[in-house]
Amino acid sequence: MTTPYDIPEVLDRREGPYGEVALRRHGSLLQIIANGCFLMDTSDGRSERRLIDAALAALDAADARAGRGPRPGPHVLIGGLGVGFSLAHAAAQPRWGRITVVEREPAVIDWHRAGPLSEFSARALDDPRAAIVETDLVAYVNETSDTFDALCLDIDNGPDWTVTEGNEGLYSPTGLLDCARVLRPGGVLAVWSAKPSPDFEGTLRNAGFQQVRTEEVPVARGVPDVVHLGVRPG
Repeated sequence: MTTPYDIPEVLDRREGPYGEVALRRHGSLLQIIANGCFLMDTSDGRSERRLIDAALAALDAADARAGRGPRPGPHVLIGGLGVGFSLAHAAAQPRWGRITVVEREPAVIDWHRAGPLSEFSARALDDPRAAIVETDLVAYVNETSDTFDALCLDIDNGPDWTVTEGNEGLYSPTGLLDCARVLRPGGVLAVWSAKPSPDFEGTLRNAGFQQVRTEEVPVARGVPDVVHLGVRPG
């Protein structure tokens, strides 16, 4: 027998600058769907929070290795607002000095500011350290004159499994060089992925990143989520 929870309820559907984006409720979960492809939901968030924690830990470790103390008020760039787990977790940590979030879908930003996703991010959006930039992350990294202590990128399913046209370039040698350009010396690049990518580790090293490693985050079923990490020399 079918129950109401078996059929997702579409709360909002819009035609955005990159195609259709929808917000659904499925039981107690909220889901973001882009061009018919499932992107993320509110079921867990451990790996999104680990993305932030791993970046900060790697930043402190890199500074210690270079004989420096922890840098005061580091500036983190979060690529992708999503359901808000990463932003909310960063805002809960007093160590971050500035938190810049780049999100290209206006609908996603609206759902956080005045919609169902506000329950996950409302207090974070009110944090004076936090700012939302509505633009494409790849273009932003290419064009910004700002610099960051950490880049925490979660805009796709990972280097080997992109679902958004144009995101492949971010994980290429050229894209990683752009990431290194906007990182301060000793800064950290952290990339979320739905599965490990040994090839991407090699690409990070070839792009000049040091202390490259991968952290696994267990999930309920299937292969673990991972966070790929690399440090810009300096």
